[in-house]
Amino acid sequence: MLDSFLARAALAGVGVAMATGLLGCFVVWRRMAYFGDATAHAAILGVALSLAAGLPVGLGVFAVAAAVALLVVALAGRGLAADTVLGVLAHGALGVGLLAAALVPGPRLDLEAWLFGDVLTVTRGDLGLIWAGAGVVAGLVAWHWSLLVTSTLSPDLARAGGMDPRRGSLLLALLLAGVVALSVQVVGALLVTALLVIPAAAARALARTPEGMALAACGLGASAALGGLGVAVWADAAVGPATVAVAAAAFAALTALGRLRG
Repeated sequence: MLDSFLARAALAGVGVAMATGLLGCFVVWRRMAYFGDATAHAAILGVALSLAAGLPVGLGVFAVAAAVALLVVALAGRGLAADTVLGVLAHGALGVGLLAAALVPGPRLDLEAWLFGDVLTVTRGDLGLIWAGAGVVAGLVAWHWSLLVTSTLSPDLARAGGMDPRRGSLLLALLLAGVVALSVQVVGALLVTALLVIPAAAARALARTPEGMALAACGLGASAALGGLGVAVWADAAVGPATVAVAAAAFAALTALGRLRG
């Protein structure tokens, strides 16, 4: 089955959707959409630095995305508005990344593939890395579920329960950086945030508990990945934008259905 590039693309999309669905719930609960933007935009700088240094792209993307994520956490609450810090870092990282990509020696870097993704080029090795990364993310989220949820709902409640909410923020920042590194080849740097936010936002209409919302977000993300692949093949379009379009359509449909029921 893995000899088929469509099968590899489908499995890669589902693996990424599982990881982004889990973390996307925390992004929505914490209203951190711009945080996802900042780490995702840093991916282009990571790609350029990796190619210039001859390092694996995934490693470079993770390192740069993690650095930006930790910088956001460190600067939060130090006199600057959170949206200002995130805006500066998101657009600054993207601008520096595009400039660095233009300065990389050798053949011209195909920015379109990194900005919008190219899941059809996923190899068996990439597929193994994606699913291994998704498994690590799922395991860490399950292990630290109480810390992540409690520190998200109320940092004071987390402290009262003997938990350190800053530890939860750091863990979430590093997990988001890892997911960006996994997702950049599948949906691209510009669309990672959409895959983090849209399935989780749509899952709100289907769940009454945090656990239920996380499961629903994973299911909706996986459905969007498979549906986007089908739409892309049918319309001869890019898979990344098609996946996001399917996820947005699901969000619109579920939101409208919820309003009709309400």
